[in-house]
Amino acid sequence: MKKLRIGHLTTAYHTCFILMGTGWIEERTDLKTEWRLFPTGPEMIKAFSQNELDVGYMGLPPAIIGIDKGLQVKCVAGGHMEGTVLIAKKEFRPLKDPGSIKETLNQFISKAIGTPTRGSIHDVIIRKLINEAGLQDKVAVKNFEWADFIIDAMEDGVVEGGCGTPPLAVLASRMMDAKVILPANVMWPNNPSYGIVATVDMIENFTEAIGEFLKLHEEACNLIRNKPEEAAEIVAETIGIIDKNFVLEVYRVSPKYCASLPSEYINSTMAFMPVLRSLGYISKPLTRNDVFHTELIEEIHPEKPHYSDPRMLG
Repeated sequence: MKKLRIGHLTTAYHTCFILMGTGWIEERTDLKTEWRLFPTGPEMIKAFSQNELDVGYMGLPPAIIGIDKGLQVKCVAGGHMEGTVLIAKKEFRPLKDPGSIKETLNQFISKAIGTPTRGSIHDVIIRKLINEAGLQDKVAVKNFEWADFIIDAMEDGVVEGGCGTPPLAVLASRMMDAKVILPANVMWPNNPSYGIVATVDMIENFTEAIGEFLKLHEEACNLIRNKPEEAAEIVAETIGIIDKNFVLEVYRVSPKYCASLPSEYINSTMAFMPVLRSLGYISKPLTRNDVFHTELIEEIHPEKPHYSDPRMLG
């Protein structure tokens, strides 16, 4: 019986919480699981480098940074697109026109925006937008080990805004009446919010085990789209400190869920290469084959991608 050592984050829309809550993996396969929580993707990459994980849920920039440093991992499936939002205190004006991102960011001149650790997808995206707006010397970015610390920093006046996941946005709205001022679909269209990353050893030598896991990951993605209330109830019970309505709000903030790896997902990922190089996070551009292994998910999910399912997009 193969044991899968799986790294995951606190992000409520990741299928890990459905798989943990239902027990599908143990009930329906010969696999055992060992789940391990991490504060950010970069911390998970450290565990991969120490041979402590087989599989991980993460945004792809941390994986790319690890691969650039010689880490033998690849993305084997998708999960979600467009999972980064910018939130701010209630006095800040939200985006009115996609062409006015700079105007929206101008509100943070001489102020700071909090985001997870350097190299996380949220860190990369907000730094890119600030640089494109010519505000790199005027708007500070402060990195936090845990995303929850961003809300504390906003309440304490250390930062005026936060760049992170939809759960961060929902929590900030509930705790301090904060709001989304740059929504997920304008921050970086089709960005690889999270995917399933596996070691090359697992892909090559335990192909069947990874395939079994991905089948259930795909089923959990389908549950989110087809029966969001049922999915939300499982997630809320599994996490324990949030309710079903919280999870449903998260689904609505960023509604693109699927396990496939379509061209939009891959092309958006590859567009991170020059940004990561300009930030000094990687030393060289990587190829599609350096980052992705698509054969397994193409067998499991041969149909068209479901990221733009109209039921979720409303």
